[in-house]
Amino acid sequence: MNQEQIITELQFKAIRSSGPGGQHANKVSSKVELSFHIEASAGLTERQKKRVLLKLENKLSKEGILILQCDESRSQHKNKELVIKRFLKFLEKSLLVPKARKKSRPTRSSIEKRLKGKKIASLKKLNRGKPDY
Repeated sequence: MNQEQIITELQFKAIRSSGPGGQHANKVSSKVELSFHIEASAGLTERQKKRVLLKLENKLSKEGILILQCDESRSQHKNKELVIKRFLKFLEKSLLVPKARKKSRPTRSSIEKRLKGKKIASLKKLNRGKPDY
């Protein structure tokens, strides 16, 4: 993954932030919307593109564009920084390949411990019943 290449491919759009804020919010476009077209990216290999598309498919538009928004700050520049950080985190997380699980057998002592616990539990429940006279 070539971060510098990917950052140059990002597209930004400044829009008005929602919610209360009075005169300032009504005239300043501080909310930043980031869009990234995964399939058209030159910073990702084909294998990485497939992985990202698979992992982030519920966050993509129909055209395969990842859209993120940020309006946490009143500053457009700060929002742009925050949304880029969030985007890079998303990308790195989706590219992580989980380590394959190796099959292992339980040890003899752990099997015996489990069976002993089951025996104790069954005796406890058996003793809850009405006594035989």
